[in-house]
Amino acid sequence: MKRKHNLRKVVWAFGLLFAIVTVGIMGFMWFESENFLDALYLTIITISTVGFGLPHKLTDGGKLFTIFLIIFSFGNYAYAISVITNYLVEGQIYGVLGLRSKNKGKNMKDHVIICGFGRNGRKVTKELKARGHDCIVIDQNHEIVMNNSDDSFLFIEGDATEDEILEQAGIKNAKSIISTMPEDADNLFVVLSARSLNPDIVIISRASCESADRKLHVAGVDHVVMPESIGGAHMAKLVSRSDVLEFLDHLSITGSSATNLEVMEYSELPDEFKNKSIMEMAVRKLVGANIVGFKTPEGVFIINPSPETIIIPDSKIFILGTPEQIGKINPKNT
Repeated sequence: MKRKHNLRKVVWAFGLLFAIVTVGIMGFMWFESENFLDALYLTIITISTVGFGLPHKLTDGGKLFTIFLIIFSFGNYAYAISVITNYLVEGQIYGVLGLRSKNKGKNMKDHVIICGFGRNGRKVTKELKARGHDCIVIDQNHEIVMNNSDDSFLFIEGDATEDEILEQAGIKNAKSIISTMPEDADNLFVVLSARSLNPDIVIISRASCESADRKLHVAGVDHVVMPESIGGAHMAKLVSRSDVLEFLDHLSITGSSATNLEVMEYSELPDEFKNKSIMEMAVRKLVGANIVGFKTPEGVFIINPSPETIIIPDSKIFILGTPEQIGKINPKNT
């Protein structure tokens, strides 16, 4: 990570600073016959250019050495101090954000973890934020973390393929994890780590090719998305089915849209709707929305279910309507 790289620069800066001070002390002890403390004093006021008074007049040799020390140390001293100062300030900011994210992630529950904040990751986060989901984003790019952290969702700077980072993000309490990193190998590692740390978590991953798709499913992913394939299919359909796609574009799963397609589980429905048929529920008459889909407890999808379909435990219904209409059925989905 970048912070580890910065740490190496800081070690080098401390070494350079130590070398400058050592040369100064030895020089003043040699040319001016100073004791260690006076030699250290002369070295510090020389390289820092503070201009404090000298304990005595310098000899010609001491003057020449002082000139050499100033020329040699001026740029190096400024560089070393700037590197060290920058690291300390950056570390304080990183520590505040990192500690907050670490503690918050472990205390969160039923949240979504997004691995990678590229184009796909940004879009995913935006959609989830609009739906009111709690999110934690993992990215190892320091600039991305520092420039995008805000109060709406948390960032953790780190490598999402490492178990420790996933644990900081609260992987054991999360309901789902979405891996959007550009490299298929990285997504595969995330899937393997996530599945081992939380066997019940829903895992969604990006893939760039069909072979990666197969490997991700073997590793335990629940859903694989290939953005390039979806984009190509969408563009092809615009040629022959542009009106259909334009109609679908007016539908959304985002809560702020005019018309939403929402899924509700049996447990989310009011008691008066449970174990009733779609006809008895009369959703269209009561709120103006429509039940357009049904998922059985066995996972079978039924499009445009019949009015006689019974809403039984562990089933789900898909409702098409405005946020206000859906909110009248279940306020949590507004």
